[in-house]
Amino acid sequence: MERTNRILLVEDSEDDVELAMIAFKRNKLDVDITVARDGVSALEMLHGTAEKDPMPLPAVVLLDLQLPKVDGHEVLRRIRETPATSLLPVVILTSSLHERDRLQTYKTGANSYIVKPVDFEKFVDAAGVIGKYWTRMNYPPPWVAAG
Repeated sequence: MERTNRILLVEDSEDDVELAMIAFKRNKLDVDITVARDGVSALEMLHGTAEKDPMPLPAVVLLDLQLPKVDGHEVLRRIRETPATSLLPVVILTSSLHERDRLQTYKTGANSYIVKPVDFEKFVDAAGVIGKYWTRMNYPPPWVAAG
């Protein structure tokens, strides 16, 4: 079974991107992180465009909900409705504590819902757990791993 160490981080906050990069580095995770700063970019990376093929599928998509252009709820919906990405693991990584967001994302097919810790050390710990689980422990569907 093949695994990948690729992670797609969909996050518009420069501070949160920087924290995630530091957190993965501090956890000594050998991961290839691609960052999409908005929902449109994330979908183009995953599904491609007329001019560009999609990126190789990542082990997991870490998806914020509050994004410019296309929000995280819509990104998740489009990931799930597209055969090539329908089984791709998606972890919601957001600051939203709203029950309606949790319910909607799980109904749409999120694999996990994590509220971003405000404390840096907790964020480092959470990023380590996420990265280790999805890139080292989880076995994705074979066609996702081959992507």
